[in-house]
Amino acid sequence: MTGRHGIPQRRAHMGVALAAVGALAAAIGVWSSRADSADDRCAADARLVLPCGAWWGAYVPYDEDSSLTEPVYALERKIGRRLDIVYTYHDMSGNTVDGELLTPDERELGRDRLLMLAWESTVWKEKHHANWSETQLGWKNIASGRYDESIIDPQARRIKEYGKRVFFSFDQETDFRIKEGAGTPEEYVAAYRHLRDRFERLGVRNVVWVWTVSGYLGNAGTMKALYPGDAYVDWIGMDQYNYYMCHRSPNWLGFEASQRPSYEWLRANVSARKPVMLSEFSTAPDPKRPERQREWYADIPEVAPRLPKVRAYVHWNRPVPGPDCDLTVNSGPALEGYKAAGSAPYFNQRIPRG
Repeated sequence: MTGRHGIPQRRAHMGVALAAVGALAAAIGVWSSRADSADDRCAADARLVLPCGAWWGAYVPYDEDSSLTEPVYALERKIGRRLDIVYTYHDMSGNTVDGELLTPDERELGRDRLLMLAWESTVWKEKHHANWSETQLGWKNIASGRYDESIIDPQARRIKEYGKRVFFSFDQETDFRIKEGAGTPEEYVAAYRHLRDRFERLGVRNVVWVWTVSGYLGNAGTMKALYPGDAYVDWIGMDQYNYYMCHRSPNWLGFEASQRPSYEWLRANVSARKPVMLSEFSTAPDPKRPERQREWYADIPEVAPRLPKVRAYVHWNRPVPGPDCDLTVNSGPALEGYKAAGSAPYFNQRIPRG
């Protein structure tokens, strides 16, 4: 009943309606204050560490038009939420395609999201590292200061000018770079420390330093030798997958089984003090049981509290070469499971403004 046929009736209904609105507003005010209070308790600290819950992010590759924004927005539409972290990779070429930190697309995405910048001490041979081929600059050369003025300082100043805090990883999966000719563990530690010291000397205070290894326990001794020390590291990152038939493994590993061994080893043997980032994680499909991908992702919210030092989950959303190696969550059961996991309250956190 709209009340248009009788003014007294209309006024009576309006009075009831206004009273209801007032009560609702009061209720919303109470709820909002409680939510704000909860948000304050769970707000990230200066190193972007959450005291409760975890960040939800992804690495999303550029599209054929060299856009990063469009693929990120497309994935967000599919999963029904904004990513907390957008993970991007750069080389040290210095060119505007891949060697310039904080591109216009990254800056746009960084307005409402956190950025994770991975910087490789290489020069890629193809745009966006298309075929995974590169030239090593060498850790000993980084540590010596050879590239300070030409490469490191200009990019450090760009980060300083950006102002907002960014996650930053130098040569992620560093334990696999030794065989590629990057150098020795001692040279890596020296390069990492030199890079951080150089940034600080230039007054770059908005970097959160992530030391990232594969987490592959066959490299246990190497990973331990590569650690620059707690004084130089803010977060520990690890990249563990359930590759299954992609690597011709006979064993399907659920989410927890794929992550816990490396998580526990790093805490016991490298540092128990630092927060952990799953800086890359994903599962390959099971060709015979496609529903397994859905279950793998859907299990994450239940597992997450049992890995309490993991405060960031960053999905690798790019296929790798080979059959049965589609690691993306762009469609099908994988998308269904990933979307469900990302909707969990554990991953619903407030992004800091600065």
